[in-house]
Amino acid sequence: MSNPHPVLVVGAGPVGLTTALALRAEGLPVTVLEADGENRQRPGSRAIFYHRQTLQLWEQMRSGLGWEIARAGLVWSTKRTFWGETQVYERTYPLPRPDVLPSSTNLGQVDAEAILFRHCREAGIEFAWNQQVSAVSSTPEGVVLQTAAGREWQARYIVGTDGGRSVVRKSVGIELEGPRIEDAFVIVDVAEDPDDPIRPERLYYYEHPAVEKRNVLLVPFRNGIRADIQLRRGDNPDHFNQPDSVKHWLGRVLPPKYADRVTWVSTYQFMQVVARSFTDQHRRVLLAGEAAHLFAPFGARGLNSGVPDAVAAATSIAQALNASNPAQAADAIQQAAERRREAALYNRNASNLALEHMRADGLGTRLKRKASALLARYGTRAGSYLDSAPFGPRASARKSSDGIY
Repeated sequence: MSNPHPVLVVGAGPVGLTTALALRAEGLPVTVLEADGENRQRPGSRAIFYHRQTLQLWEQMRSGLGWEIARAGLVWSTKRTFWGETQVYERTYPLPRPDVLPSSTNLGQVDAEAILFRHCREAGIEFAWNQQVSAVSSTPEGVVLQTAAGREWQARYIVGTDGGRSVVRKSVGIELEGPRIEDAFVIVDVAEDPDDPIRPERLYYYEHPAVEKRNVLLVPFRNGIRADIQLRRGDNPDHFNQPDSVKHWLGRVLPPKYADRVTWVSTYQFMQVVARSFTDQHRRVLLAGEAAHLFAPFGARGLNSGVPDAVAAATSIAQALNASNPAQAADAIQQAAERRREAALYNRNASNLALEHMRADGLGTRLKRKASALLARYGTRAGSYLDSAPFGPRASARKSSDGIY
């Protein structure tokens, strides 16, 4: 293999940009291949919730980055949960200290990507636009990528961050394992009224009375609100995701004026899948983010696990490039792949628990939810269960071998 790049990143989404920054922090030259053009339009807010761990990792790889994203986002201080019209839980957190990164921040993914991209440019990262990778082949010596336009790229290592339909993953023969959830969810982003700012509160409704007892989640983020309605099995999504139908139900769960401020609508049947392996047979390819795993978003486990995927990939590739022999290099890649797959399996299991609670297919879950709604008026423990269960166990309840999920 003649004069290959030390490492290429495939995909310029938030995980790809993070991977590139993490590699630069390791002192490596980086080129990012992106299928779209530089002026691509990215619809919707997508990921909006970033945990402190994610902010800390960004800050560690690029001084000021974590703080910039934290300050650009909205930190909501109160969360409230309702059973129908009755509030069953409320908690208000103290405002974050000015010298400590907040526990989380809420910012549209497009805005976070813009900040990440600017930091990539400032760090000297190269971008190759309109490079739609069509095939990837790995050998014990390195990787060859072919683009749809016929160009060939060579690298000693690559990181596939090219999303759920990852060409990188498919080309090296790695499959995703796990189910697709039958229930559908409609997610709507709404622009905030600058003359009447929303309260910084996260609201969750079991059996919202205004939408025939469907569950509704309302999450504020900087300059907007996300409304998520859980459809019943058998519902036709078109009755909830078309412009007129969105206005109909949205104006019932938010002040009516927001029905005319919709910026993005999407319908999901979530996949709960993890790649069989996070690296190829020759230990030259690593997968990160949605190329490696797809979860339901409850608990914000997608991008927030993609960032530590990126860090692990960058660290292991730097170790491999400096290894004294091929076996040592392969071992560095393999260990990182196993650690991040372990974390992905934990996150999938956690989001499975959240989905099980929200769908309430089992009699035991239904009875526990209703009993908790009755008991919540007498104390906070039952209300806390109703508030936290739709988001799954906290990631801090268990640590991976590298301490991050």
